[in-house]
Amino acid sequence: MNTGERAGPVVWTGIIAATCLLLLVVQQMLWLALPFIFGTVLHYILLGPMQRMVRAGYGRNVAALWMCVLFFAVASLALAAALTWSSGPEEDSWEKTVGLYLEGGVAFVHNTMALLERRFPVLAEMHLTSTVNRAFRTYTDNFAQEHLGEILVGVATWVPSLLLAPFLTFFFLRDGLRFKKFLARAVPNAYFERTLYLLHEVDQTARRYFEGLLKLTVLDTAVLALGLWTIGVSSPLLLGLISAVLAWVPFVGSVAGCLLVVIVASTDAPNNPFVAYGAIGVFVLVRLLDDFVFMPLTLGRSLRVHPLVTVLMIFVGGALAGVVGLMLVLPLLGVVMVVGETLGRLVTNPRLRARHRYALKLRERQASVDLDVSHERRARQPRPGKSQA
Repeated sequence: MNTGERAGPVVWTGIIAATCLLLLVVQQMLWLALPFIFGTVLHYILLGPMQRMVRAGYGRNVAALWMCVLFFAVASLALAAALTWSSGPEEDSWEKTVGLYLEGGVAFVHNTMALLERRFPVLAEMHLTSTVNRAFRTYTDNFAQEHLGEILVGVATWVPSLLLAPFLTFFFLRDGLRFKKFLARAVPNAYFERTLYLLHEVDQTARRYFEGLLKLTVLDTAVLALGLWTIGVSSPLLLGLISAVLAWVPFVGSVAGCLLVVIVASTDAPNNPFVAYGAIGVFVLVRLLDDFVFMPLTLGRSLRVHPLVTVLMIFVGGALAGVVGLMLVLPLLGVVMVVGETLGRLVTNPRLRARHRYALKLRERQASVDLDVSHERRARQPRPGKSQA
């Protein structure tokens, strides 16, 4: 098969249109899409160790079960250890820590407003600091009454859905190969080889995406940690890692990561807001490198998509489906690209279409052989009541 063939403008128009349509569908079925995504991620994480167990002589069912049990047992122990460590000797230690960082963030906003009033007298005449403080006070006083119920209902709604992820992971590991065979059996024989190639490429595209995402996370963590360490922010490596993971959701995750970095920096130096300003500058610089250098070189290259298409599709995904579109547009584009290019080659390949038509004629001729013989035999038999000569 010629892997050097590239899709034309018509095929790429269909690829982009199908990706946008899938984003809209996923946005409406988010309760199922998120467990499916988490299950897929865990599947690719555990697939390598499971395959090593299979090569060592274990059955596929046993290997899949053991890998899922071990992974979730280790994850549960790590979560329990983190909660125990965070609680410390005092029951409310984590509450004090959160309160301390929130106070640092509020102090940063207050110092920034005061600095702006000193630099720009017109802002002092507008009483900018008192206006912002009043808005903060109003929001925090009414937050529990207006939003706490919605948050609790949302959490209660999503918890049962997210519990599907472990079950999906297990069945992806155990029955993934069986599902591929099931799909391949439904394809006409003339397109069988191309179908096997399509299934293989879809699987490899998803794997390349997650590998590229891990490379991007490592790059973001290293560069951001170096910048925060240079300006003197505490725990730069941990902050870099958390911000890099949050950046898996473009734009929205970047805003959350920037707020986290600023809060920590302002808490470390409450009397020197320029440390927090330096942290903002470092974060913005890393995000620019991430969006226009790191992401095209990692995710874009992993999916074999042109950097311009990668950046444009991120904006399109955000405009169509919000946060969900930002997070899913690249993997969906990669999978749809493989399917679209393969189908385009199938439709435009006269040899394959001729083989398919010939196979249909042979199948029809074979199915009607006994019918033709029966018809000839009935024609030779004398009709009842016919006079004998």
